[in-house]
Amino acid sequence: MLVTMKELLDHANEHNYAVMAPNIFYELDARSCICAAEEMKAPLILDVEFGSHPDIITQGWHLRQLAEMSTVPIAINQDHGTDFTHAIAAIRAGYTSIMVDRSFLPYEENIAQVKELVKIAHAVGVSVEAELGHVGSVDDDPNDRKKSFTRPDEAKHYVEETGIDCLAVAIGTAHGLYKGTPTLDFELLQTLKETLKMPLVLHGGSGTGDENIKKACGMGINKVNLCSELLQHTYMKLQSIDWANDDLEQLAHHYQEGYAERLKEYFELSGSVGKAWTPERKEGLKDRKIVFGEGENLLRFL
Repeated sequence: MLVTMKELLDHANEHNYAVMAPNIFYELDARSCICAAEEMKAPLILDVEFGSHPDIITQGWHLRQLAEMSTVPIAINQDHGTDFTHAIAAIRAGYTSIMVDRSFLPYEENIAQVKELVKIAHAVGVSVEAELGHVGSVDDDPNDRKKSFTRPDEAKHYVEETGIDCLAVAIGTAHGLYKGTPTLDFELLQTLKETLKMPLVLHGGSGTGDENIKKACGMGINKVNLCSELLQHTYMKLQSIDWANDDLEQLAHHYQEGYAERLKEYFELSGSVGKAWTPERKEGLKDRKIVFGEGENLLRFL
């Protein structure tokens, strides 16, 4: 079922676990995520970065249909919207949350722009995530990364001024695949959680390390963004297949299987297994298949 990100993260904050938020590009990614979430009975956030699809309106409609068919609660979030038009396009497309990323701006300007979009989004029931501090790339100098960590005093004022629903914090992670395991500032995370008492988001979850993820989720992270590691695991799965003895028509099956394998491990690490609340229907997306019929029912879902 389709829900807002605020609903998901408020529940996660109350019960001390994190909701996984994989970045998706294709329908197969979305199906892989939803089917894995249904199997683990875990809530899910589908993160979609602006520009990853040529038609955000059509994509939004399609993702909403997939979410509505599911037996687990799902939010659709625009990730790293860096422009006013990005946010408005996502709202028009039916996304249930937007990430307004102004972390590259001076502090006061960041507040002003986020505050304006919070007012618009909340007026139509859309949740808002923002970032304070800066989660950069794995190629950045680690010493420079520390200079961009989230400051608790600024964060408290930022949340009060903007009215956001969750905050992405910079505590040592980065976007991309690490060459080693990063060192997270758990003391800073604890201070931020005690100060803000609200849902916190960890960007750059890929390659952060299972123990780091598990500890962070137990200390107050309520949303974990993933991308690179899931795609890498899927690629390795496809490479391991003996295609000489396998039907190429099974490509989608193997892709989905590889993607879901690693994601299900993250559901375990985040503490979200079994945390989904379900609607009345018994069947979900994983139970449906496309069949060919006749006449008006030439192509339909069963």
